Amino acid sequence: MADSGTLVNVLRAAGEGTRLRLLALLCDGEHSVKDLTEILGQSQPRVSRHLKLLADAGLVSRNAEGAWAYYGLAEGGAGGDLARWLVARIDADDSDRARDRARLAAVRAAQQEQAAAYFAKVADSWDRLRQLHVPEEAVEAAILEAVDGRVADLLLDLGTGTGRMLELLAPHYRRAVGIDSSREMLAIARAKLAAAGIGNAQVRLGDIADLDASLGSADLIVIHQVLHYFDDPGRVLGQARRLLRADGEILIVDFAPHDLEFLRSHHAHRRLGIGAQQMAGWARAAGLRVAELRSFPPSNGAGLTVCLWRLANDPDGNWTE
Repeated sequence: MADSGTLVNVLRAAGEGTRLRLLALLCDGEHSVKDLTEILGQSQPRVSRHLKLLADAGLVSRNAEGAWAYYGLAEGGAGGDLARWLVARIDADDSDRARDRARLAAVRAAQQEQAAAYFAKVADSWDRLRQLHVPEEAVEAAILEAVDGRVADLLLDLGTGTGRMLELLAPHYRRAVGIDSSREMLAIARAKLAAAGIGNAQVRLGDIADLDASLGSADLIVIHQVLHYFDDPGRVLGQARRLLRADGEILIVDFAPHDLEFLRSHHAHRRLGIGAQQMAGWARAAGLRVAELRSFPPSNGAGLTVCLWRLANDPDGNWTE
C-alpha cells in the first residue's frame, strides 16, 4: 500500500500520452534512450525528460552502462504495479501502440542485422578472439564442475556460435541442439562437431529471443557469452525458461559490469556486462532464481571479469512446464 501523496505523484507522472507510450514499450522489455527516441520519433532531450519524470515517480527504473542508460518498469511498489495495470488496459488495436510496436520490431531487426554482419565478419577467428579477453580455461573448468555427474536428456545451447559448448559438454547430454542466428557461425559449428565425432548434437538457425516450443523441454540450457549482445537480456531468459523442465537448470556465462565502450562500438556489444542485481531481477521476472554465482577475474589484471551464473526454477514462482 502507498500513501495518497505518493499515488497522486505516480498518477500525475503516468497521465500523459508520451509517458504512457513509454510505459507500454518498457512493459515489452528494457530499452535504451537511443532506441526509445527512434521508436517514438522524438528528440533525445524530450524522451529523457519524460523518463526522468517516470523514474522520479517510481514507475520505471534506470540502469546506467557507460555512455548509455537502460530503462525498465519498476519491479515493485505502487509505481510498478500501476504501470502494469495501465498498460494491460490499453486497447490492443490502439493506433499509437500498434505503431510503436511496429517500430520496436524494426529497431530489433536492425540490431540483429548489425550483429549478424559482425559475426559473419569474425566467424573464422571467433574462438581466438574470445580467448583474448576471457579466462577461458578456468571458466570451462567451472562449467564442467557445475554439471559434474549430470547427463541431460536434452541440452539447449542458446547462441551456440562455433559450437564450443556442445563440444565441451558432449559427455553430459544424450541429445543437444545449438541455436544461433549466424549462418557462418553454424557452418563452423557443424564442421567442428563432425570433426569431433559428436553425432548426438545438431545446430539450427534461429532467434534465441523467439524460441520455437517444438524444440522440447530441456533439463540443461547454456547461454555462453551471449546476453551482452541483447538490449533486453531478460527477454532471452524468459524465452529460455519456457523450454526449461521444472527440475532443469540454466548456466549463463557473461561479463561482469565494465566500462569498455569500444566493445559496444566495434564488437556489437549492447550491454557493458551484467551485474548481480540485474541478473537476479531478470531471473525473478522469468520465474527463476540464482542458485550460484562465481566470478573469474582476468589472469593478467587488465582484462574483463567473467561470471558464471547457475539459475534454477523458483519454487515460489508461477511455474508451468
